[in-house]
Amino acid sequence: MARTAGRTARDSVWLQEPRHGGRGGQPSGLDRERITEASVRLLDAEGLAKLSMRRLAGELHVSAMSLYWYVDTKDDLLELALDAAYGELRLPGEDDAADWREGLRALAAEYRSLLVRHPWLSRLAGQYLNIGPHSLDFSRSVQRTLGRSGLPAHRVMGAISAVFQFVYGFGTKEAQFMGRIADSGLTPDDYYQQARNSVREDPHTADFVQESRRILEARGGGTVAELMDRDFTFALDLLISGIEAMVERG
Repeated sequence: MARTAGRTARDSVWLQEPRHGGRGGQPSGLDRERITEASVRLLDAEGLAKLSMRRLAGELHVSAMSLYWYVDTKDDLLELALDAAYGELRLPGEDDAADWREGLRALAAEYRSLLVRHPWLSRLAGQYLNIGPHSLDFSRSVQRTLGRSGLPAHRVMGAISAVFQFVYGFGTKEAQFMGRIADSGLTPDDYYQQARNSVREDPHTADFVQESRRILEARGGGTVAELMDRDFTFALDLLISGIEAMVERG
């Protein structure tokens, strides 16, 4: 039942006729939605490396072969989980006419939170086509929002790339950092303080810290969360200011 050949752009689960099971003897209540929800739970708890059809079947208390009535491959499963995660995004309504700057900030913040909440998402978002219904809803919201900025149509995709590639990178790195902190058993603030102290004391990095002291002090204090939020907000404001400048230049 499973495909074994190399995947192509046409192999997306969203370009296939959906499977619905339907054979006699299938577990009661098993469907794609339940399978997808369980996949997201396992990915959050154990990460990409440990997800398998066998592991998922155990979580659902069914046989591994039962899953193949609903999905062809593990890749299909991951695409379904990816789009389910996109479904958590809070998006503006189609008639929302809020200022495009505030709309863009809200969408960027939602995407960043999603990447941090699901550390496995960033890899899958770069691996698959992102054409599931929830992913497309997100893309439409972003396009509508930037469409109100006054940018000419041929510049909109470039602006989207600038903003959301930045958010993707920021959120991915933040998620990895938080995962490492969680593994240490420390709070984010304790981990950050220990790391700063170690860097200051190490002869290979002490000079750099001294050279960067003015910038680090000017950055201000606060918790790790506050520092990250300030950096994210200012970087996003720089990008929005760049879009405004391009609009004014015509």
